[in-house]
Amino acid sequence: MAGISDFAAKPPRRDPNARRQPFGKWFVDKGWRHLVAIAAIIFALLPLAYVLSASLNPIGTLTGSNELFRAFSLDNYIDILTRDNGIYLTWYWNALVISVVSSLATVLLCAMGAYAFSRMRFRGRRSGLLGLLILQMFPQLLMIVAIFLTMIWITDIFPAIGLGTHAGLIMVYLGGALGVNIFLMYGFFNTIPTAIDEAAKIDGAGHARVFFTIMLPLVTPILAVIGLLSFIGFIGEFAIASVLLTDPRDQTLAIGLFQLVSGFQSQNWGIFAAGAVLAALPVMILFLLLQRYIAGGLIAGSVK
Repeated sequence: MAGISDFAAKPPRRDPNARRQPFGKWFVDKGWRHLVAIAAIIFALLPLAYVLSASLNPIGTLTGSNELFRAFSLDNYIDILTRDNGIYLTWYWNALVISVVSSLATVLLCAMGAYAFSRMRFRGRRSGLLGLLILQMFPQLLMIVAIFLTMIWITDIFPAIGLGTHAGLIMVYLGGALGVNIFLMYGFFNTIPTAIDEAAKIDGAGHARVFFTIMLPLVTPILAVIGLLSFIGFIGEFAIASVLLTDPRDQTLAIGLFQLVSGFQSQNWGIFAAGAVLAALPVMILFLLLQRYIAGGLIAGSVK
């Protein structure tokens, strides 16, 4: 005799004699969504196809580039990888190192701050959260002059983290990476029952052990989301990096690619497009690796 699980495992059969829904009614109910989705996909893919087409065009200008993939050549990619003794690869490596280190440090600092605000009760907790939220109203771009003068002062005292160093740039990034990220993690930490913490503390675990061995594995989705968003922001950041990094061999991808088209007589948009396509590869790979965490990490913190 078949059990309930056998019936649940088999999908219900559709009656072939059942009357199908008229096309007009189906389009009004559901069909229009397909058109909107297709239009959104085309709108998102068209700029990407334009940049890829320009990178494969050996002319080096945007003249006639409205005809997508009219020419196919890898000369731009070869040129950007070999020019100036591989300066592009140096920029690439600098951008990856700075972005990876800054993202990992941002995730760790934000997780520690969110855990403290979520699980500990101390004087100034609410005002601290409010202060972090207010500080996010003033982006780092407004403080470039102050940051530059501060880095000059630090260079005279401790040159290892001063002006023109990757360590100094990472510290500046970390100074403005908190705030909204802590709020996202704070909401996620609040969804985890406090009974888990109390059971671990009864067994003798302290805050450090609870945080690293219990809480971090449970909040992996939001860690992945914060890491991905931070990496995207750091690898494409231009304003602060262009002020603090003065040596061309220490600069990042965003600054280097800008220099390829900043000259009035030396604008080569084909090479610029090739460099932009190569620069997008780490972000695409990281997005594909973390995509299963993104949806859960963004919405789980909004439900208590």
